Amino acid sequence: MPKLSHFDKEGRSRMVDVSEKKDTKREAVARGEVRMAPETFRLIMDRKLAKGDVLEVARLAGIMAAKKTPDIIPLCHPLNISSVEVTFHTDGEEGRIGIEATARVTGKTGVEMEALTAVAAAGLTIYDMCKAVDKAMVIGEIRLMKKSGGKSGRFIRKEG
Repeated sequence: MPKLSHFDKEGRSRMVDVSEKKDTKREAVARGEVRMAPETFRLIMDRKLAKGDVLEVARLAGIMAAKKTPDIIPLCHPLNISSVEVTFHTDGEEGRIGIEATARVTGKTGVEMEALTAVAAAGLTIYDMCKAVDKAMVIGEIRLMKKSGGKSGRFIRKEG
C-alpha cells in the first residue's frame, strides 16, 4: 500500500523534498459546478446583478487563487505557474454553471492543487456575488479530471 508523502516516519507533517526531481512540463485540469435557481442563472447570464459581471469576476478569482495556492494549502510548494485558464459551461435548464480550470507549469511538482483551488475559488465567488438573491446555491463536484507530467505520469478520470 502506498504511503502518504506528507508525513515522516514518526507521523509528523512535512513538506515533500522535491530538490532532486527534474523539471518537467506539467498540466492539470479540474472541474466543479454551482447549481442555482433558474432565476439566479438568468440574472447572471443577463449581467443584471448589482455586483457586476459574475463570471468575469469569478474567472479572475480563480486565476488569483491558483497563484496563491501555497498560501492556502499548508504543504503545497510555491510554483512559478506558466498559465491558468478558467472557463465556464452554462446550462440554463438545469440552473448550473460548470467551472473548468487548467493550470500549467514547468517544474519539479504538479499543479493539481492549483487547478482545484482555482475551481473552488471561482465557485465561491459565484456564490458570494449571488447570495443576496439565492442562498440555496450549491457548490460541488470539485474533482481532478486529468494531469500530466512528473514521475507518476498521466491521470485521466474515466467519468465526467
